Amino acid sequence: MSTPVQLEPVMERSYEGVGRCKCSFWFAVAHDILGTFLMLVGVFGGLVVHDLFIYGGGIVIFLSLIWWVFWYSGNIDVPPEELEDDVGMIKLKNRGLGRAVRQMSDRFSSRIRNSFRRNRPSNTEVSLSTIYDSNMSSPSTSSSKYLERDTLSI
Repeated sequence: MSTPVQLEPVMERSYEGVGRCKCSFWFAVAHDILGTFLMLVGVFGGLVVHDLFIYGGGIVIFLSLIWWVFWYSGNIDVPPEELEDDVGMIKLKNRGLGRAVRQMSDRFSSRIRNSFRRNRPSNTEVSLSTIYDSNMSSPSTSSSKYLERDTLSI
């Protein structure tokens, strides 16, 4: 004999209107309105500096894309199961083989990284060349230039 169990459905929180990131939404709308206003003033205003208003309006509208991206990415819903990471909450099905593969990968990459660090020469000389003009004060057509080499030890 089993007793019936009632499970409550998990209700997702619904956000009315513009979603969770209302500030980003309204900043984006404000930038779009301001950019459109500046462009219209530049086109129909009859000003001498109409190009400044047209380009400025385009730049403001372009910058509003930043706020639209913030608003859109802030409203992406990710289930909590997909938010689990390796540090805090390890899934039980990925414990055995996944951990072994990760440890082997970490060992292999650390060996490669350490091999590059060991084989690096400690004293490297770099040759720097500078061209000097000896006739900078006299405006002649033929100037004598000489090359000076210096070595830099690292």
